[in-house]
Amino acid sequence: MLKFIETLDLTLYQTKFEEYLDKKNWNREPKNLYEPIEYIIQLSGKRIRPILTLMAADILSGNYTKALPAALAVEVFHNFTLVHDDIMDDAPLRRGKKTVHEKWDLNRGILSGDAMLILAYQYFENYPPTIFQKLAILFSKTAIEVCDGQQLDIDFETRKEVTISEYLNMIRLKTSVLVAAALKMGAIVAESSEKNADLLYEYGLNLGLAFQLQDDYLDTFGDPETFGKQVGGDIIENKKTFLYIKAMELSSPEDKKKLEFFYKQKLEDNSIKINEVKRIFERCDIPLLIQKLIEDYTTSSFNLLEKMNISESNKEKLISFGAFLMGRNK
Repeated sequence: MLKFIETLDLTLYQTKFEEYLDKKNWNREPKNLYEPIEYIIQLSGKRIRPILTLMAADILSGNYTKALPAALAVEVFHNFTLVHDDIMDDAPLRRGKKTVHEKWDLNRGILSGDAMLILAYQYFENYPPTIFQKLAILFSKTAIEVCDGQQLDIDFETRKEVTISEYLNMIRLKTSVLVAAALKMGAIVAESSEKNADLLYEYGLNLGLAFQLQDDYLDTFGDPETFGKQVGGDIIENKKTFLYIKAMELSSPEDKKKLEFFYKQKLEDNSIKINEVKRIFERCDIPLLIQKLIEDYTTSSFNLLEKMNISESNKEKLISFGAFLMGRNK
């Protein structure tokens, strides 16, 4: 179960979503299409996005159960992106298990992923036409934005220079818009005011940016025992994250040459590369600069809540969720 702040019982939403998910029958024909879908869906993740949909509906209407189909759509879409991302990255593992294309094959990974995208849309059919239309419009916009972000991420791997604003736009598209949409879908199902729905979306957008920037920070400077992933992975893969881009702006000519050299290398032993790049980042105060940016986006997300027409206790719930999400500090 999730660890959570006492003022916000996220386990309720997680438990109810898991129960709803368990009732879904993935045992359909052709078996070779649906087996990989069930496999990736059942790989236990934190279910952050569907939890957001349920929480938003609960805060704005007092009824989270009616948001379960929309929450499932968000989760299935998210897992569709993971299947296709893993194919593009040629990743062997996902959450410690074989990726879909490794367990089966490339063709089944592609086709099962395609089917998941279509299934996600089908779950909106549980709603009346007016709500269905609003959900479908937001979902289509979000889906194409996620694809835009993925392509930009791929493009940046081979581009010599990437600006901070370009990078922030890429992570907004690739990561933040789905967090924001998950919240707004809950607001749509709750038939909330347009103002509340839009403010909730902006809250999610800012929080998503802070979350991804923190992920970038922890990838290089996190504790490997608590982070849950290999520390230094972005450096190994020559990813032009905020840390690298800002260091290229601020470092000495000598350190710039070192960074450019290391980010052209694919090595078997990356320990020296990771240590040298980290030292350059530290000389430029990159850890402090990125933490300041993370704080700015988190504060901006909380400030938006003051404009929402909801109770103070519900605002506190959203602040508590943001604090929980950003609580990975090692």
